[in-house]
Amino acid sequence: MTDRTALIEQFLEFKRHNRGRALRTVQIYRLALEQLQEYMRGKDLLDADQDDLVGFTGPWLAKRNVLANSRRPYVAAVRQFYQWLFNQQLLDRNPSHGVPYPRTGSKLPRVISLANIERLISAPDLHTFVGVRDCAMIALLAGCGLRVSGLVNLNAGHVLTQKVDGRDRMFIRVREKGDKERLVPVPAEADLQLRVYMEHPMLKTIDRMLPDGDQVLFVSTRNRTASARETRGERLRLTRQSVLKMIAKYGRPLGIPDDQLHPHAMRHLYGTEMAEHDVHLLVQQQLMGHADPKSTQIYTLIAMRKLVREVDRANPLGQIKTPTSAILERLKS
Repeated sequence: MTDRTALIEQFLEFKRHNRGRALRTVQIYRLALEQLQEYMRGKDLLDADQDDLVGFTGPWLAKRNVLANSRRPYVAAVRQFYQWLFNQQLLDRNPSHGVPYPRTGSKLPRVISLANIERLISAPDLHTFVGVRDCAMIALLAGCGLRVSGLVNLNAGHVLTQKVDGRDRMFIRVREKGDKERLVPVPAEADLQLRVYMEHPMLKTIDRMLPDGDQVLFVSTRNRTASARETRGERLRLTRQSVLKMIAKYGRPLGIPDDQLHPHAMRHLYGTEMAEHDVHLLVQQQLMGHADPKSTQIYTLIAMRKLVREVDRANPLGQIKTPTSAILERLKS
């Protein structure tokens, strides 16, 4: 089998540095192309035909219990890799043309309820440094609609203050998918909680300094017995997994369902509340950092309070007399 690992790495470097793909996307593409090499079993990747690629992205992955929705990044990796090979004139044709994305039914986002986010944000012990930190992170996830990657990558320099209508308002400069940046206003409740964290005496004792002079914003408190070199700067940054564990730690004892105990469930709550309050779609898209407005429109489908109000106002049964009309009138009085 011809080993094309070096070629794969060149492609990934191109996606990372020339196309600005996020590190996580590059890691997913690497896994997909490594598995493609395994699937080819002795056949050079440059000799693959469309049947090979359809077989890999369809039956082969399905037999390994990769669900349809999870196969989409594999298809994207294969199609973009072979398009790159073609553009580099390493192939005289692109065999990935026509390799289909798996069909998946549209799923509505899982949203944490307002009642549950109220219980969750009240769970950390604000008498402790960790509790203050965790409360601030939950506040930014729910109050600013951040992705977890955007949250853990925040530095102190990403917290900004601007004058708006004569008042100082806090903003977060967020860098998320594809290294795209956006500026998100911080609501007053999250603003106050974040300031309490940033001014905490214990935080001032931690060496969060980065080579560029900025400081890691949310820090881990683990491995405090390790050497100073091992517990400074970038090494203190929390991981995505640690945030997931933190949310579960507070939420499960409260009986909050697991499908609501995820940073994206809080992000979806943010989007849903924007839709509930008739925030313009383009403003929602900007606040959420969506490249495609279709990603934003889905929140109109789960804005239940708005839907109920509109049904009560305009449904046809409300315009006529029905066997229950008299009963409903008496209930109103």
